[in-house]
Amino acid sequence: MRILIAEDETKVAEHLRQGLQAEGYAVDLASDGDEALWLAENHPYDAMVFDVMMPAKDGFTVVRHLRRKGSTVPVIFVTARGDVEDRVRGLDAGADDYLVKPFSLTELLARIRAVLRRQRPQQANTLRVADLELDLVSHCARRGGAEIELTNREFALLEFLMVSSPKPVSKTAIVEHVWDQHFDSQTNVVNVYVNYLRRKLDLPGTKPLLHTVRGVGFALREEAE
Repeated sequence: MRILIAEDETKVAEHLRQGLQAEGYAVDLASDGDEALWLAENHPYDAMVFDVMMPAKDGFTVVRHLRRKGSTVPVIFVTARGDVEDRVRGLDAGADDYLVKPFSLTELLARIRAVLRRQRPQQANTLRVADLELDLVSHCARRGGAEIELTNREFALLEFLMVSSPKPVSKTAIVEHVWDQHFDSQTNVVNVYVNYLRRKLDLPGTKPLLHTVRGVGFALREEAE
């Protein structure tokens, strides 16, 4: 999953980036309101974390603009402004949650998971394709009941493939959802990770699920023999 963090304090932004990346999220950073707005309008994010007081445009202004444009991406405000009036103003601007500084990274991660769950109310917390299951809460994968150990990046890749199943997804789409804006799309890293995942999912004696679709990309699905 890909998260946008808009925070003008460099040390805070880097701390948040490192913490979220350690949990398997792809993270983009914006240092002011204009950059945050441009990134939000031009990249597919699963959630956004915005400071309120930023140069160029404040967080309230950015979120109101995004909501007027029809964006439904969950937004969490993180700010030192903790008065009731500020919280109400943030929620009325279109935020889904409001976290007052200082806060723990653990709490922010929990709130991100919560807004993501609310974003998919009709979906179960477990994704299934054939005999493959992915638990989005425990980050546990199983095939035929046997647990599969995944790195954070492999988990993110598998989640995107399962959400998209049975449709094929391009390398470009994978990069946009699983890696951040600094990823070099000219490398073969996507192919490498797909191969890592294929070795773990499609063991000898099992029916292949992860397929290469020539000229398109990759698809996770059960195909007829």
